[in-house]
Amino acid sequence: MRRRNLALAALATALLPGAAAWSADAFPQKPLRLIVGFAPGGGADALTRIIAEGLSKQLGQQVIVENRPGADGVIAAQTTSSAKPDGYTLLMGTNTAMVAAPTLRPASPYDPFKAFTPISSAGQFSMFLVVPSSLPVKNLNELLAMVAAKPGAYNSASSNSAAELAMLQLLGDRKVVNARYKGDMQAMTDLLGGQIHMMFTTGTLAPGFVKEGRIRALVTLLPQRSGLLPDVPTGGELGLGKLTITPWAGFFGPPGLPPAITERLSQELQNTLKRPDVHAQLVQQGFEGYGMSPAKFAEFFRTQYDAFGATVREHNVKFE
Repeated sequence: MRRRNLALAALATALLPGAAAWSADAFPQKPLRLIVGFAPGGGADALTRIIAEGLSKQLGQQVIVENRPGADGVIAAQTTSSAKPDGYTLLMGTNTAMVAAPTLRPASPYDPFKAFTPISSAGQFSMFLVVPSSLPVKNLNELLAMVAAKPGAYNSASSNSAAELAMLQLLGDRKVVNARYKGDMQAMTDLLGGQIHMMFTTGTLAPGFVKEGRIRALVTLLPQRSGLLPDVPTGGELGLGKLTITPWAGFFGPPGLPPAITERLSQELQNTLKRPDVHAQLVQQGFEGYGMSPAKFAEFFRTQYDAFGATVREHNVKFE
């Protein structure tokens, strides 16, 4: 009897890899929920719904978007972190909840490297540094020289942590007063009115005003030029290697997500972002969509976390 039990145990052990592969191949067998930490109608929500529709086609299962707004995306992140690690609950996480909140808050709401499983990047927001056309500068060097000549005489606007920290990296020791806004549109209104001298804004908002001649875009935070404003140079082209803050989004699962399921989801998400219909819609939203393997995304995630943290410490940024 003992030999029989040992034989059965050995057989079960031998079958485990096959069982794991079967589970990944059979996944998913029911609808998935994709949690986003922002309210319906906003930019992040729009991106999430575009990708969810494409992923539904890829998987042959419905992907339901669930909005959990509040606390800069922290509520959505915590909801995902506490979910069952079976692949049916995913998070569309942005730099706000995944790196800004843990580095800016006095007491981090979670350890982002223990509370989640990185699956794939979603891509990057097309952010541009813009100035009103009334400001007498034609390029970034002229802007930096103008600011350096009169410390404290100019101001900037920000509506999110990525924009504010990128501005700090860009300006260095040049003294500029930062004004915080609840949204880009409010900041843009004051920029157009001359009350604000510079700001980083999204590809959703900038192109129309640039084409109307009301603002100038001086640099993009993207690693390559954007098709929305192809004449705007990248930081790399201008020798700004220190601009390491990137406004991004990516997909995460709860901690302990099985590797086979993680890999399957990552591949399907990468394929989704390559779909022509998804790509075209994301471009219209000012978003550069692209996927990464779990390992590469985890590496990118760590790099961004370190970049945010370094900038926070260098400039002694406090959470408010």
